[in-house]
Amino acid sequence: MKIIDISLPIKPRMMVYPGNPEVVFEPANSPTSELTKLSFGSHTGTHIDAPRHSKVSDAGIDSYELETFIGACRVIDATHESESISLKTITNNEIHSGERLLFKTQNSVIGFNAWRDDYIYLSGEAAEELARLDIKLFGLDWISVKQRGNPDNRAHTELLSKNIPILEGLDLSKVEPGEYELIFLPLSLADLDGALGRAILRK
Repeated sequence: MKIIDISLPIKPRMMVYPGNPEVVFEPANSPTSELTKLSFGSHTGTHIDAPRHSKVSDAGIDSYELETFIGACRVIDATHESESISLKTITNNEIHSGERLLFKTQNSVIGFNAWRDDYIYLSGEAAEELARLDIKLFGLDWISVKQRGNPDNRAHTELLSKNIPILEGLDLSKVEPGEYELIFLPLSLADLDGALGRAILRK
C-alpha cells in the first residue's frame, strides 16, 4: 500500500497567509529535558476550516465527526485553470453527493515556498455548485480557498454554511488525479475556528 504525505511541514519562516501569526519555535528546556514552545495560528499549513471561521455559525472544529476526514476521496485535475476553479470544471467532473474532493491546481506545480497573490482559488459559482451537490469535504492545494482581497466570500460561506469542511494547505505535487483513501486528523482543539493536522493519501 502506497502512502503519500500531502501535508505542509510546520516550521519557522514557512509561508503563512499575510497578516496571520508567524510560526515560532522557542526553546523551553529544563535541566533534565529538552522541549519547545510552539506559536502559530489556527490556519497555518495543512488545516481545516470550521463554520465559525467565516461566521456562518458558532460551530467549531469539534462539530465535525472524525469519519468526515477518513475515507474514499477523489483528486481532481484542475491544473488547466489559470485563475480559479471554475463552475465548468465542477460540471465536467460528474461530482456526486457525499464525495470527498481534493483539487490539484498550478499551486502544487509552482510550490509553497513563498506567498503569491496569483494563486488558484475556488470561484464563488463553483462553491455554490459544490454546496448544492452536498459533497462531504472540499480540499485545495493552497492555504486559502478564496481570492485574497475579494469581497466575494462564497468560497467559504457556501460550503461552511452546510457544514462541509474545507481542507486547505494540501501539497498535491506528488499526487496523480484519481481515487484514494484520505486520512486527515485535526488536532483536538475545543470549539476553535480551525485546526492543523496531518493529511495522507493511501492508494
